[in-house]
Amino acid sequence: MAGEVAGSLMGRRVLLGVSGGIAAYKAAHLVRLLAQDGAEVQVVMTPSALRFVGADTFAALSRRPVYSDVFEHSDAVLHVRLAREAEVAVVAPATANVLAKLAHGVADDLLTSALLEATCPLIVAPAMHSGMWNHLATRRNVASLVERGTALVGPAEGPLAAGDEGVGRMAEPEEILAAVARELGAIRDLAGLRILVTAGPTYEPIDPVRFLANRSTGKMGFAVAQEAARRGAAVTLVTGPVSLPDPSGVEVVRVEAAEEMARAVTDRYPQADAVVMAAAVADWRPKEPSLEKLKKESGTPSLTLEPVTDILATLGKRKERQVLVGFAAETANFEQEARRKLAEKNLDLIVVNEVGRPGTGFASDTNRAALLAREGDDAPLREWTKLELAKVICDQLVALFSERNT
Repeated sequence: MAGEVAGSLMGRRVLLGVSGGIAAYKAAHLVRLLAQDGAEVQVVMTPSALRFVGADTFAALSRRPVYSDVFEHSDAVLHVRLAREAEVAVVAPATANVLAKLAHGVADDLLTSALLEATCPLIVAPAMHSGMWNHLATRRNVASLVERGTALVGPAEGPLAAGDEGVGRMAEPEEILAAVARELGAIRDLAGLRILVTAGPTYEPIDPVRFLANRSTGKMGFAVAQEAARRGAAVTLVTGPVSLPDPSGVEVVRVEAAEEMARAVTDRYPQADAVVMAAAVADWRPKEPSLEKLKKESGTPSLTLEPVTDILATLGKRKERQVLVGFAAETANFEQEARRKLAEKNLDLIVVNEVGRPGTGFASDTNRAALLAREGDDAPLREWTKLELAKVICDQLVALFSERNT
């Protein structure tokens, strides 16, 4: 992994926060990798981190002084200077305590003060026991950070302190290095490609004030669009009604009904190299929506539904050179249903989400999902953050285009 980005961070300024966990020793290896890749690394340690690894170790690797106390330096506004100098900030390891502080804007030491002041991209690499990681408070804190644009790397599954096994290990330094490169635009493996992404629900009108819809918030499609743009693609996002801000560097087309989305997508399809259909498009719509508001006094209305255009199936029939990625939400028979749709709709990749369980799927920051490919490796059913899933989808796009070009 490190070899893929060697030299790409030359002169880039990285603020690395090290908090108090046993994984602090891995942060020393991260500093070495960043420095080898040309980055200027400024290390800030929490007081607890100093109990695991000495400041001299990080100073020797970074060739810069290491800071840990707001008042230890003659610079009265040290946290402001550190924040303004950084092009990207990384916290590795990020303990449950630090994640909670960042989520709630607590600034009670040099690291959290600098990060509250900083406006650069933030990457966190959580490391803690699995019980702490799975606690509702931690999950909500992580969700809050991700919603605000924080990039999450890990945690991984494996041996933990106290001889336990589970999710909570800090991601490997090579993986964090790659995330830094992505945030700084050093990895642009989708450059030159035009990617069309859909997101959100569709609203199918019953009358001027009521409609049929679903629980989709658009978070998944927006995450894919943002990740693809970060990696150099020219991205167009066609989205149903959502309350999310436009992703930076992405052309956004807003629609409401399924037929509007179908027109917007099919009009742009010939120019696209890949389409990621993350939208939860309605399957049916009222056949004859009322032009006036239906009155309660008139009794219970009778709705006749008709199918809407299956956008994904339409694209599959018209596919020439495009890579086509579909999504499916299922409550049972996940792989069987996904395999059927993969074949019937002529897809290259399908993401099948398990829905109906608390904390996953619609309106959640995590998905319990599997990725199934027509050719190549599948990713088995597990829990992902939407950001993690977006990155894996983009990785799959890179692999598919690389295969076609060889």
